[in-house]
Amino acid sequence: MAEGDRARWDARWHERRVDDGAAPSSFLVALEDVLPRGDAVPAPRALDVAGGAGRNAIWLARRGLAVTLVDVSPVALERARAAAARAGVSLDLVAADLEREALPPGPFDVVVSVDFLWRPLFAALPAVLTPGGILVVVHPTRRNLERHAHPTARFLLAEGELRTLVARDFVLLRYDEDWFDDRHEARLAARRR
Repeated sequence: MAEGDRARWDARWHERRVDDGAAPSSFLVALEDVLPRGDAVPAPRALDVAGGAGRNAIWLARRGLAVTLVDVSPVALERARAAAARAGVSLDLVAADLEREALPPGPFDVVVSVDFLWRPLFAALPAVLTPGGILVVVHPTRRNLERHAHPTARFLLAEGELRTLVARDFVLLRYDEDWFDDRHEARLAARRR
Protein backbone atom coordinates (compact mmCIF):
# COMPACT_ATOMS: atom_id res chain seq x y z
CA MET A 1 0.00 0.00 0.00
CA ALA A 2 1.48 3.31 -1.02
CA GLU A 3 1.84 6.17 1.45
CA GLY A 4 -1.04 7.84 -0.37
CA ASP A 5 -3.25 4.88 0.55
CA ARG A 6 -2.32 5.26 4.22
CA ALA A 7 -3.25 8.94 4.03
CA ARG A 8 -6.53 8.02 2.28
CA TRP A 9 -7.45 5.58 5.08
CA ASP A 10 -6.52 8.14 7.72
CA ALA A 11 -8.78 10.66 5.98
CA ARG A 12 -11.64 8.15 5.90
CA TRP A 13 -11.28 7.48 9.61
CA HIS A 14 -11.15 11.23 10.33
CA GLU A 15 -14.46 11.66 8.47
CA ARG A 16 -16.29 8.87 10.32
CA ARG A 17 -18.13 9.80 13.45
CA VAL A 18 -17.03 8.04 16.61
CA ASP A 19 -19.42 5.20 17.36
CA ASP A 20 -18.84 3.40 20.65
CA GLY A 21 -21.72 1.11 19.77
CA ALA A 22 -20.14 -0.26 16.59
CA ALA A 23 -21.29 -3.86 16.58
CA PRO A 24 -18.87 -6.66 15.81
CA SER A 25 -19.40 -8.76 12.71
CA SER A 26 -22.62 -10.73 13.10
CA PHE A 27 -20.84 -13.76 11.64
CA LEU A 28 -18.09 -13.53 14.27
CA VAL A 29 -20.70 -13.32 17.03
CA ALA A 30 -22.53 -16.33 15.56
CA LEU A 31 -19.33 -18.34 16.05
CA GLU A 32 -19.34 -17.75 19.80
CA ASP A 33 -19.49 -21.49 20.61
CA VAL A 34 -16.56 -22.28 18.30
CA LEU A 35 -14.21 -19.53 19.49
CA PRO A 36 -12.07 -19.85 22.61
CA ARG A 37 -12.77 -17.90 25.77
CA GLY A 38 -10.18 -16.33 27.97
CA ASP A 39 -10.63 -18.59 30.97
CA ALA A 40 -7.25 -20.30 30.42
CA VAL A 41 -3.89 -19.05 31.64
CA PRO A 42 -2.33 -17.67 29.59
CA ALA A 43 -5.34 -16.27 27.76
CA PRO A 44 -5.84 -17.41 24.17
CA ARG A 45 -4.43 -14.94 21.66
CA ALA A 46 -6.36 -13.38 18.78
CA LEU A 47 -5.26 -11.30 15.80
CA ASP A 48 -7.63 -8.83 14.12
CA VAL A 49 -6.26 -8.19 10.61
CA ALA A 50 -6.89 -4.66 9.28
CA GLY A 51 -9.20 -4.22 12.25
CA GLY A 52 -9.77 -0.48 11.92
CA ALA A 53 -11.30 1.11 15.02
CA GLY A 54 -11.53 -2.22 16.82
CA ARG A 55 -15.16 -3.33 16.73
CA ASN A 56 -14.21 -7.02 16.37
CA ALA A 57 -11.07 -6.79 18.50
CA ILE A 58 -13.00 -5.29 21.41
CA TRP A 59 -15.62 -8.05 21.21
CA LEU A 60 -12.85 -10.67 21.34
CA ALA A 61 -11.14 -8.89 24.24
CA ARG A 62 -14.41 -8.85 26.18
CA ARG A 63 -14.37 -12.66 25.85
CA GLY A 64 -11.05 -12.59 27.70
CA LEU A 65 -8.73 -13.08 24.73
CA ALA A 66 -5.41 -11.26 24.44
CA VAL A 67 -6.01 -9.35 21.20
CA THR A 68 -3.58 -7.80 18.74
CA LEU A 69 -5.13 -5.43 16.21
CA VAL A 70 -3.08 -4.53 13.15
CA ASP A 71 -4.08 -1.75 10.77
CA VAL A 72 -2.41 0.61 8.31
CA SER A 73 -4.13 3.74 9.69
CA PRO A 74 -2.76 5.44 12.81
CA VAL A 75 -6.08 7.31 13.06
CA ALA A 76 -8.00 4.02 13.18
CA LEU A 77 -5.57 2.64 15.76
CA GLU A 78 -6.05 5.71 17.96
CA ARG A 79 -9.82 5.23 17.73
CA ALA A 80 -9.39 1.56 18.65
CA ARG A 81 -7.23 2.52 21.65
CA ALA A 82 -9.82 5.00 22.89
CA ALA A 83 -12.75 2.63 22.29
CA ALA A 84 -10.96 -0.20 24.10
CA ALA A 85 -10.29 2.08 27.08
CA ARG A 86 -13.96 3.04 27.22
CA ALA A 87 -14.90 -0.66 27.02
CA GLY A 88 -12.49 -1.50 29.84
CA VAL A 89 -10.32 -3.84 27.77
CA SER A 90 -6.80 -3.64 26.42
CA LEU A 91 -5.58 -4.24 22.90
CA ASP A 92 -2.08 -4.60 21.51
CA LEU A 93 -2.11 -2.15 18.59
CA VAL A 94 0.27 -2.57 15.65
CA ALA A 95 0.64 -0.08 12.79
CA ALA A 96 1.58 -2.06 9.69
CA ASP A 97 0.93 -2.12 5.98
CA LEU A 98 0.13 -5.80 5.46
CA GLU A 99 0.68 -5.46 1.72
CA ARG A 100 4.35 -4.73 2.48
CA GLU A 101 4.99 -5.96 6.03
CA ALA A 102 4.64 -9.31 7.75
CA LEU A 103 1.83 -10.23 10.10
CA PRO A 104 2.62 -9.77 13.78
CA PRO A 105 4.35 -12.86 15.16
CA GLY A 106 2.10 -15.57 16.53
CA PRO A 107 1.13 -17.98 17.53
CA PHE A 108 -2.51 -16.89 17.64
CA ASP A 109 -5.46 -19.09 18.53
CA VAL A 110 -7.84 -17.00 16.41
CA VAL A 111 -7.27 -14.79 13.36
CA VAL A 112 -10.11 -12.54 12.18
CA SER A 113 -10.18 -10.70 8.87
CA VAL A 114 -13.28 -8.67 8.03
CA ASP A 115 -13.39 -6.56 4.85
CA PHE A 116 -9.70 -6.85 4.01
CA LEU A 117 -8.49 -8.67 0.92
CA TRP A 118 -4.82 -9.21 0.20
CA ARG A 119 -4.60 -12.64 -1.39
CA PRO A 120 -0.90 -13.28 -0.55
CA LEU A 121 -1.86 -13.00 3.13
CA PHE A 122 -3.64 -16.36 3.01
CA ALA A 123 -0.30 -18.15 2.47
CA ALA A 124 1.10 -16.50 5.63
CA LEU A 125 -1.84 -17.28 7.92
CA PRO A 126 -0.97 -20.90 8.81
CA ALA A 127 2.42 -19.78 10.14
CA VAL A 128 0.83 -17.43 12.72
CA LEU A 129 -2.03 -19.71 13.78
CA THR A 130 -1.64 -22.47 16.34
CA PRO A 131 -2.43 -25.99 15.10
CA GLY A 132 -6.20 -26.21 15.47
CA GLY A 133 -6.45 -22.40 15.54
CA ILE A 134 -9.54 -20.73 14.06
CA LEU A 135 -9.59 -18.46 11.02
CA VAL A 136 -12.61 -16.20 10.49
CA VAL A 137 -12.97 -14.29 7.21
CA VAL A 138 -15.83 -12.09 6.02
CA HIS A 139 -15.51 -10.31 2.68
CA PRO A 140 -17.82 -9.14 -0.12
CA THR A 141 -17.83 -10.97 -3.45
CA ARG A 142 -18.10 -9.63 -6.98
CA ARG A 143 -21.81 -10.34 -6.92
CA ASN A 144 -22.04 -7.38 -4.53
CA LEU A 145 -21.64 -5.16 -7.63
CA GLU A 146 -25.20 -6.09 -8.61
CA ARG A 147 -26.39 -3.64 -5.93
CA HIS A 148 -23.36 -1.50 -5.06
CA ALA A 149 -20.71 0.28 -7.10
CA HIS A 150 -18.11 0.00 -4.32
CA PRO A 151 -15.86 -1.65 -3.57
CA THR A 152 -14.78 -2.23 -7.14
CA ALA A 153 -14.13 -5.71 -8.55
CA ARG A 154 -10.40 -5.42 -7.81
CA PHE A 155 -11.18 -5.54 -4.09
CA LEU A 156 -13.80 -8.30 -4.23
CA LEU A 157 -13.65 -12.07 -4.08
CA ALA A 158 -14.87 -14.17 -6.97
CA GLU A 159 -17.74 -16.46 -6.07
CA GLY A 160 -16.30 -19.54 -4.33
CA GLU A 161 -12.77 -18.08 -4.23
CA LEU A 162 -12.47 -17.80 -0.46
CA ARG A 163 -12.95 -21.53 -0.03
CA THR A 164 -10.09 -22.22 -2.46
CA LEU A 165 -7.74 -19.74 -0.75
CA VAL A 166 -7.78 -21.81 2.46
CA ALA A 167 -8.32 -25.33 1.09
CA ARG A 168 -4.77 -26.62 1.55
CA ASP A 169 -4.15 -25.59 5.15
CA PHE A 170 -7.59 -25.43 6.76
CA VAL A 171 -10.62 -27.58 7.48
CA LEU A 172 -13.88 -25.71 6.88
CA LEU A 173 -16.13 -25.38 9.90
CA ARG A 174 -18.62 -23.09 8.22
CA TYR A 175 -18.89 -21.46 4.81
CA ASP A 176 -21.70 -19.19 3.68
CA GLU A 177 -21.92 -17.12 0.53
CA ASP A 178 -25.09 -15.08 0.09
CA TRP A 179 -26.73 -11.69 0.62
CA PHE A 180 -26.39 -10.54 4.23
CA ASP A 181 -27.72 -7.12 5.24
CA ASP A 182 -27.75 -6.00 1.57
CA ARG A 183 -24.15 -7.13 0.90
CA HIS A 184 -23.11 -10.25 -0.95
CA GLU A 185 -20.43 -11.79 1.23
CA ALA A 186 -18.36 -14.90 1.59
CA ARG A 187 -18.17 -15.89 5.27
CA LEU A 188 -15.77 -18.55 6.43
CA ALA A 189 -14.73 -20.19 9.67
CA ALA A 190 -11.97 -22.77 9.37
CA ARG A 191 -9.61 -24.69 11.63
CA ARG A 192 -5.89 -24.91 10.85
CA ARG A 193 -4.84 -28.47 10.08
